[in-house]
Amino acid sequence: MGPLTLSSDSPAATRRIGARLGRRLRPGDVLLLLGELGTGKTCFTQGVGRGLGVTDQVKSSSFVLVNEYVGRLKLYHADLYRLEDPREVMDLALEETAADGVLAVEWPERAWEELPPEHLLVRLEWVDERRRRLTFEARGRRYEELVRALERGTARAGLGRDKRPA
Repeated sequence: MGPLTLSSDSPAATRRIGARLGRRLRPGDVLLLLGELGTGKTCFTQGVGRGLGVTDQVKSSSFVLVNEYVGRLKLYHADLYRLEDPREVMDLALEETAADGVLAVEWPERAWEELPPEHLLVRLEWVDERRRRLTFEARGRRYEELVRALERGTARAGLGRDKRPA
């Protein structure tokens, strides 16, 4: 299955896409969020949190590598931006820690080799000053199912399917 590409024209739309995905997530699911500063990784994670029933504000943390939020499932939000050494991620044992919830990792490129090989990669890119492109790439059968379900759900909701090639 190829990637799913959606378009967002506002932070609220990015959160809505995240919430649609969040409602479909199960314990042990891993999301890797890849994109430049300001492309909406934290907005997307806020939406995922909303879809998981998290009531606390999900925020980007400058000094804590992993924040935990409680909802229908726990959301473990890791921000590796300030990571000095990829081995620090190994010490966090993220996959084991997040087994009872969902793991969302911002800046995964700082420690690819320490992250689960099966995951949903979400690429967030600027299209112009307002619009962003979100591309969902499944790595593993569970994530292929998730992308198909997200595609069906966004089509029914009329959310921004990006017609242009990624």
